[in-house]
Formats: sequence, C-alpha cells, structure tokens
Amino acid sequence: MDSWNDSIHFCQWSGVTCSLRHQRVIFLDLTFLKLEGSLAPHIGNLSLLRYFDLSSNYFSGDIPGEIGNLYRLRFFSLTNNSFTGEIPSNISGCMNLRTLGIANNMIVGPIPPSLASLSKLQYIYMYRNHLSGNLPEALGNMSSLVLLSASRNGLSGRLPATMGNLQSLRVMSLGVNQFTGVIPPTFFNISSLRTFEFPSNQLEGVLPQDLGLKLPNLQDLNLANNSFSGPIPTSISNASNLIWLGILGNNFTGRVPSLENLNRLSFVSISFNRLGSRGVDDDLRFVRSINSSKLKLLSIQGNNFGGNLPEAIGNISSKLKKFNFGSNWLSGRVPASLENLHSLEYLNIGDNQFVGGIPANIGNLWQLNKLLLHDNKFTGNVPSSLGNLTMLTHLILAHNYLDGKIPPSLGKCQSLLVLDLTDNLISGNIPLEVLSISSLAIGLYISHNQLSGPLPREISNLNKLTLLDASYNKLSGEIPSSLGECTSLGTLYIRGNSFLGNISSFLSPLTSTENIDLSSNNFSGHIPAFLGKFQFLKYLNLSFNQFEG
Repeated sequence: MDSWNDSIHFCQWSGVTCSLRHQRVIFLDLTFLKLEGSLAPHIGNLSLLRYFDLSSNYFSGDIPGEIGNLYRLRFFSLTNNSFTGEIPSNISGCMNLRTLGIANNMIVGPIPPSLASLSKLQYIYMYRNHLSGNLPEALGNMSSLVLLSASRNGLSGRLPATMGNLQSLRVMSLGVNQFTGVIPPTFFNISSLRTFEFPSNQLEGVLPQDLGLKLPNLQDLNLANNSFSGPIPTSISNASNLIWLGILGNNFTGRVPSLENLNRLSFVSISFNRLGSRGVDDDLRFVRSINSSKLKLLSIQGNNFGGNLPEAIGNISSKLKKFNFGSNWLSGRVPASLENLHSLEYLNIGDNQFVGGIPANIGNLWQLNKLLLHDNKFTGNVPSSLGNLTMLTHLILAHNYLDGKIPPSLGKCQSLLVLDLTDNLISGNIPLEVLSISSLAIGLYISHNQLSGPLPREISNLNKLTLLDASYNKLSGEIPSSLGECTSLGTLYIRGNSFLGNISSFLSPLTSTENIDLSSNNFSGHIPAFLGKFQFLKYLNLSFNQFEG
C-alpha cells in the first residue's frame, strides 16, 4: 500500500480505478493484502462504485448499512474475512448488484427477505457463516439467480417451494445446515440445475423416479447424510452429464440402477445405505455397467451387497484411485483383475466374506497408500509381494485365517504408520526387518496369533510407536531394556505370553505411557515403586504373574 499517500493522486493508487470523466472511484480491488480493521461507513460515499472486493484479508466488525447507498454497485465481495453482525437489510439499495460474496466470515442472523428485491442478482456466496432461520419465501422471486451457495451455516426449517420458480438457477448448494422435511417437488422442475447439493441436513422422503429426466443438465448430485429412503431413481442414467453422485449415509434400498450412460462420472459414493439384497439378485450388476474412463472414486461400503466381485472389476477405470467395498456381504475369491487398477491409492474390501488367498498381484498396485483386507476368511500366507507397496501407510489384515510367517519383505514398506495382523494364525519370530520400519507411529498390532521367540532388542527402532499390542502369542524370554527407548509408547499390551524377568529394566523410562497390560506372563520380582511416577497412567494390569511382596 506504499502508493496510498498524498503525493500520488488516489486514482493512481494500487487497487483503485477511477472513471475517466469524473475521476471518481468506480473499482476497488484490495484482495490478498493482509489488511485488517473494520469497514468504515464512509464506504457509502463512493456513489459511483461498481466493483468492490476485499476478499481474503483480516477485516472484522459489522458490515456497515451504508453499503445500501451504493446503487451502482455490481460486484461486492467480503469473502474470507472475519466480519460479524448481520447482513444489513438495506442492502436492497444496491439495486444493480449482480454478485454478492460474504462467504467464510462469522456473519449471524437471518437472511433478510429484502435481499429478494435485488432483481438483477445472479450469484450469492454466503457459505461458512453462522446464518440462522429459514430461507425466505421471497427468494423465489429472484428470477435472475444463477448460483445460491449457503452451505455450512445454521439455516433451518423447510425448504420453500417458491424456489422452484428459479428457472435460471444452475447451482443450489445448501449442505451442512439444519433443513427438515422433504425437497419440494418444484425443485425438480428447475431443468437448468447443474449442482444440486444438500448434504448433512435432516431431509427425508423419496426421490422422484423421473429425476434424471427432469434434471438433464445435472453434474453434481450430493444428498449425503440425510434420511432419504426408497430406491435410487432408475432415470439417473439419463442425466448423462453427471460427474458426482454422492448419496451416502441415507436409507436408500433396492437395486442400484444401470450407470452405463454416465460416461463422465468421476465420483460415486453410495456407502452406508440399505442397498442390495445380500447377493440374491446379482447385486453388483451396476458395477459392470459403469462406463466411465474418468472414474476416480467408487465407494459402496456399508450396504447389503452380496455375491462375487466380477472379473470385470479390473476394467472399470485406469484412473480409479479409491475403491471401497468394505462392510458388505461379498464372497468368493478376489479376482486377479484387480491388478489392472494401477492408479489405486485406497483399497478396502474388509468386513466381507472373501475366501482363498490374498492375490499376490496386489503387490503390483504400487501407488497404494491404504490396503484394508480385514474381517474376511482369507487363508494362506501373507504375500511377500506386499513388500513392493513402498508407499503404503496402512496395512490392515486383521481377523482372517492367515498362516505362515510375517514376510521380511514388509520391511521395505518404510512409510507404514500402522500394521495390523491381529487375530490370525501367523507363526514364527517377529522379523527384524519389520522392526526397521521407523515410520510406524499409529500402531503395531500382532496379537492373537502364534508368534514365538523373544521380543527383539531392535524394537527400539520404533521410537515413534504409540501402540504395541503383542498379546496372546507364544512369545518368551525377557523384555529387552531397549523397549524403554520407545518413549512415544502410550499403550503397551503384551498379555498372555511367556515373558519373564524383572519389569523394571524396560518400564522405568516409559513414564508417559497411559495403558499397560503385562498380565498372564511369568514376570517376577517386586512391583517397582516408580510406577507411582506414571502421571498419565489410566490402566495397569499385572495380574497372573509371579511378583513378590
């Protein structure tokens, strides 16, 4: 703002544009300048102002009512600041306003009905505030409105049917509020709609079966986390421009219709509904119908889908990054064609009824960050090829029937945050290579297996580890004192093994530990007095050992 001084005419100040004829300010663009303070009421004296943008600064205080004096104003944005107070009702004086941007502030109170008198207003951005009350019925009179974005507020009540009159509307985004009741049928007459977003409200009811015919231009349908019920409209395939289909977290039932005409689909999340029939009626037929090379996310978690994963799953999209089929009733073997999904970063087929071995070619999905295969009926060894997944952060294989040894190749997964092998039939020693994964921070879960031998002193390499659960194995010998170097350890469970010796050598440095279970081992000696210094300790179990005194 160095140019803002008396030595230079204000029409030459940075961010200021004046009219050639009157040398009066018509344009103010002061975005991203780290400005702070309040907006003075004198702004109302700039009677020729047409464009006013203070976005992305640190302004606070109320929006002055004098804004209503700017009847020539066309563009007004205070987005990304800290303004408080209410929207001034006399904003209706800005009769030529086309764009109103007050998003991402701390503005409170209702949307003033007078706003609806701005007949030329096309774009309203008021998301991420603390607005409350109902949507005014009068908004239905704003015939020029193209975009209404008021998500993440505290708006409530029923949606006014009058908004079905907004035949120029392309974007209706009202998510994360407290709206109740049904979506008025008139809304489905706005054929110009491209974005239809109402996630995280308290809406209910059944969607019209001709939704895809009435909203042919739809690109984004997001009704997540409400209480909608009934079937997904079969006409959805007629909305051929659809890119985003998000209806997770509702009560939809029945078969998922064909998606074959939706060749622009990029995001499909129908998780946490009641879809499917546990395999009676070929539940995954819709998956085979997907015909979009642009698909990046496919999530059907938490439904009643059953049957086998079709071999065609590997042909869905080479761009697929997230594949989430967890918590269903899927069965059979995992098709080898999964290896064709080379872009996968997230693969979850946990909590199903898959059988057979874990396909070794999953190790070819080298971009995987998270691999969740837990709670199935997998048998055989943990494939050594999983060591090829060097970008892996989460490897969850718990609650299966896997046997054999922990493959040393897992030591190549040097980005792992959590390794969970809980409740399998894995035997042998704990490989030193696994204890070289210094990135392990969230947890090493190896309980309820048949592991044997000692706990290696190399456990000290895991100095970021916050949880170690090696309970209920056949581990033996003394706990190495090097365990005390794992000073981030908040939970230590080694219950139900054959460990012996004195616990002082490894416990004394772990004064920040919150949960300790050393029960059902062969520890001996005296219970150390220094346990009284464990100021964060919430749970301690030393029972069924051989302590004295």
